[in-house]
Amino acid sequence: MTTAIQNPTETTAPLSGRVAVVTGASSGIGEATAKRLAASGAKVALLARRADRLEKLAAEIAEAGGTALALAVDVTDAAAVQAAAERVADELGTVDVLFNNAGVMLPAPIDEQRFDQWQQQIDLNVAGLMNAIGAFVPQLVKSAEDKGVADLINTSSIGAQNIFPNFAVYSGTKAFVTHMSRTLRAELGAKNVRVSAIEPGIVETELQNHVTDAGATEWLDGTRDQIEWLEPADVAAAIDFLVAQPARVNVQQLTIMPTRQAS
Repeated sequence: MTTAIQNPTETTAPLSGRVAVVTGASSGIGEATAKRLAASGAKVALLARRADRLEKLAAEIAEAGGTALALAVDVTDAAAVQAAAERVADELGTVDVLFNNAGVMLPAPIDEQRFDQWQQQIDLNVAGLMNAIGAFVPQLVKSAEDKGVADLINTSSIGAQNIFPNFAVYSGTKAFVTHMSRTLRAELGAKNVRVSAIEPGIVETELQNHVTDAGATEWLDGTRDQIEWLEPADVAAAIDFLVAQPARVNVQQLTIMPTRQAS
């Protein structure tokens, strides 16, 4: 689904002057959020592994009147993320919004011992997220000193709170994201860096296409028949709302659910 992009020159551009980084920007929530932030006036750096998709997205944003920089980066590579952070600062300016969104969901029964999938989820959902935080937080702190506010938003999941059989490792990584975000807020809030965790319910993204477990796939397909899933643009609107708040306002945790999803 293509999200319409308003031309920032034709709006009040509430995020004009801000520089945002979006990880996992090549599809789904990341792509939709990059478009939304660009439409609100932010200069946006697009980070993901698939260069072709990033270039296409950057061209769409530019055609709509926005500014975007495409950087093909694997966030599990700490050195590559640090190099990307330096390039963003050089080409767009000091970052004051980081939307940490790259992630993977690979549910399976624990007794199948899918060590490869466990490690993949930990590497991307935990270590990759921390690589981005480590690379960009110094810029966030500097921006907050100069502008009075900066934002770090991490994508968690309703799985951080609720119980879903066969999702133990994925949910564990997302519980880390939520609790780490709350704890980090206590550290960075004093420096005017707002920290938020957003916990979506089921969203129509590529995550479901990566699932290899037949039981989890059947469950997901069953929910699609029963409820209307969220769209990436719904979550993007929530991100835009968070960063547009007055500097004194920090929404530390936001759960966004399909209306008919009970848990």
